[in-house]
Amino acid sequence: MSEVIGVRFRYAGKIYDFLTGGRDIKKGMHVIVETARGVEYGLAATDVRELPEEKAVKPLKEVIRIATEEDDRHEAENSKKEREAFRICQEKIKKHGLEMKLIDCEYTFDNSKVLFYFTADGRIDFRELVKDLASVFRTRIELRQVGVRDETKILGGIGVCGRALCCHSYLTDFVPVSIKMAKEQNLSLNPVKISGVCGRLMCCLKNEEEVYEELNRSLPYVGDTVETGDGLRGEVNSVNILKQMVKVVVDLPNDEKEIREYPAAELRIRGSRKKGRGKKQAAQGAGSSSEEEKELMELESLEKKDAPRSKIND
Repeated sequence: MSEVIGVRFRYAGKIYDFLTGGRDIKKGMHVIVETARGVEYGLAATDVRELPEEKAVKPLKEVIRIATEEDDRHEAENSKKEREAFRICQEKIKKHGLEMKLIDCEYTFDNSKVLFYFTADGRIDFRELVKDLASVFRTRIELRQVGVRDETKILGGIGVCGRALCCHSYLTDFVPVSIKMAKEQNLSLNPVKISGVCGRLMCCLKNEEEVYEELNRSLPYVGDTVETGDGLRGEVNSVNILKQMVKVVVDLPNDEKEIREYPAAELRIRGSRKKGRGKKQAAQGAGSSSEEEKELMELESLEKKDAPRSKIND
C-alpha cells in the first residue's frame, strides 16, 4: 500500500496521484511536485489515502515539498509573466501572419518551459514563430494545438442553463457524447439547441443518459401496436418518458379512432418492436428541416473526429 495525495494543476483539471513521502499534507494545501513537464506548483485536491500497489499508475513520483510563502510569491510572479508572454506571442503571431488563435499561456513553476495553447483550422508551420519566441524568453518554448472543447474549458463561460460551463467548473475530462443521447431523451434535434458554447454537442447530454435508457426500456416505440387495459387495440402515437405515459390511437367499436393516454404499465405490446427509437418518433421529437439534418450530420462527424479527452493536462 502506498500513501498518496491527489494533485490538480489547473482549475477543474485532472487529478494526479503523488506519494506523500510521509509529509502531513491536507486537502487544499499547495505543493511542489515534479511532472513530465518539469517542477510544478499544484493544489492538493484530495485527502491523503492508501492506494494498493496494483491500482497505482506507475511511476508514482513523490511530493517535493509543501509550498512555502516564497513558492506562493513565485507562482504569483509567474502569473504576471504569463500575461506579458501572452501579449508578446500575439504580436509575434500577427507579425508572422499565422492563421492561429492564441488561447492561453503557461509557465512551468521552475521557468524551464513556456507553453502556448492555440486553436487553428488545420496544421500550422510555427517553426519560425518558436525561434522568435525562444530568442525573447530565453527558455524552452512549446506550442500546443488544442480543440474547440479544450478552448472552451480554458476560457470558460455561461451555458444556456445560466450556470458556469460544466467543462470549466467541474468536469475533469471530456466524455463521449452522441446524437443518440439526444434522441433517447426525446430532445429537439435542432443543432442550435443541443450544441454548447464550443459548437459541439453539450456534455450534459451524458448526465441523465443512464436514467433515460432505463425508463425507455419499459416504453413501447411510436408505431407499435398495443392492447390497452380496457381491452382496446391501437397504435402508439407518442410517449412521455418521464411520466411513463403513452398516447395511443385506439380503435373504438363504432369504427372510429380516438387518442387516449395510458400508463405504460397498463399496455401490452402486440406488434413487433422496432430497433432504435423509430423514424416516426425521431422526426416527431426533432421537427427538423433538411438543413438541420445536414447540420446534425456535420455535428456528428465532428464529434467522431474530436478526441473525447482533454489535451490541456497531458
